[in-house]
Amino acid sequence: MDLDVVNMFVIAGGTLAIPILAFVASFLLWPSALIRIYYWYWRRALGMQVRYVRHEDYQFCYSFRGRPGNKPSILMLHGFSAHKDMWLSVVKFLPKNLHLVCVDMPGHEGTTRSSLDDLSIDGQAKRIHQFVECLKLNKKPFHLIGTSMGGHVAGVYAAYYPSDVCSLSLVCPAGLQYSTDNQFVQRLKELQESAAVEKIPLIPSTPEEMSEMLQLCSYVRFKVPQQILQGLVDVRIPHNNFYRKLFLEIVSEKSRYSLHQNMDKIKVPTQIIWGKQDQVLDVSGADMLAKSIANCQVELLENCGHSVVMERPRKTAKLIVDFLASAHNTDNDKKLD
Repeated sequence: MDLDVVNMFVIAGGTLAIPILAFVASFLLWPSALIRIYYWYWRRALGMQVRYVRHEDYQFCYSFRGRPGNKPSILMLHGFSAHKDMWLSVVKFLPKNLHLVCVDMPGHEGTTRSSLDDLSIDGQAKRIHQFVECLKLNKKPFHLIGTSMGGHVAGVYAAYYPSDVCSLSLVCPAGLQYSTDNQFVQRLKELQESAAVEKIPLIPSTPEEMSEMLQLCSYVRFKVPQQILQGLVDVRIPHNNFYRKLFLEIVSEKSRYSLHQNMDKIKVPTQIIWGKQDQVLDVSGADMLAKSIANCQVELLENCGHSVVMERPRKTAKLIVDFLASAHNTDNDKKLD
């Protein structure tokens, strides 16, 4: 073989080895950095741009794609201890001609965290209203989507600010009062009674606890490498004290059943999406909402747990698009694809 060719392969091999070794080192030593890069990459690939907007001394962080047009804008509210990027798996399957806005909820990720902030469900709904006003998102009524805690806030928002919202999608929302507690809620009550707030299952502080939380929230058993579990924990640990404070606030007497207390005030067309195998919030909540909201349709997903957005993103996106088409009398193929 010609020496020049040998040299070319050596140089090429060395060039490739550097990024490969850097990736392996990052995976082993700084998995949390890789997770941030992962979200940055997918935002960029999906055309989502990150922006900040202020209401007085309060800063909101959000991502968006598209511009307001003839079709309703869509505002997406994430769940407890998550962030705006949790919606990326669904955004991937949504039409690019829709105007999408994903906001970090109060105290999460890039949105202001203040010890003086009202973290109750009412307080969060009011904060989201401030965000909506800042963007003038309610210049025309928009479609509001929320999951889990975000679904709790979204339902209350639709009850409090009916003129802002033209339709609503609630994905396994919190905030309902059940006749009997499931195993997860019973465990939470035991922890509250014993004041063992360090052991809240939704606030992991070790890779093992992270794995248990993923199993609790998902029907599908994801095989997550130990290093990624460690990275997920490393990202969360600095925020765990805030998450504990927030969790105790949203399960307090003031907030726990806010959606239940306001669901009969929701007048817009409403879609309920719920995983049949949800271990966190019982699927029977869907029937409760359907009986109290006049214009309501329910979609129950087989072989799906609480993390509907992560487990069934394509199906979730299709259900949302189909619901928007039917709720607003548009042609699904011509208007939303």
